[in-house]
Amino acid sequence: MSSENLEHPFDPIVFRDTEILVLGSFPSIQSFENNFYYGHPRNQFWKIMEAVTGYPINNRDQKIWLLKEAKVGLWDMVASCQRDNSSDSCLEEVKPNDIEALLEKFPKIKKVCFTGKKAETLFRKYFSHLSVETCYLPSPSPAYQAMDFEQKVLQYREKLGCEEGV
Repeated sequence: MSSENLEHPFDPIVFRDTEILVLGSFPSIQSFENNFYYGHPRNQFWKIMEAVTGYPINNRDQKIWLLKEAKVGLWDMVASCQRDNSSDSCLEEVKPNDIEALLEKFPKIKKVCFTGKKAETLFRKYFSHLSVETCYLPSPSPAYQAMDFEQKVLQYREKLGCEEGV
């Protein structure tokens, strides 16, 4: 992928009873190639969610089912941008997704969590006027090594309010 303008390739995964919206920044190059959120094989998001909920996930349908059961929605902050690689620091010409409209459409969402500092920064820039609880989740990226896997699981479990086996 070069620095051409890229459009976000996925719809949000949100259900009528979703209570927590997890926002990343923008799909990685491998997520584009695998046609799903957190598609890089080394990204820990799905392994963390499996550990947090106790639900096994071996395919896309099970990932969607896990989100529905846990009342967690998934989307990204960026609708379109330019970039040279998958690093959040390379995102340029950013246009945000309409998070406000999504929250209006799904009023049971009571908390928005970010899986990276870039997502959090963009939310504060464009949507600081919204009165919704927010929290930062440790990045599931393999590049983020300030916490080990078990520490990330504990943080996600606490901040998402999940107990194993939701």
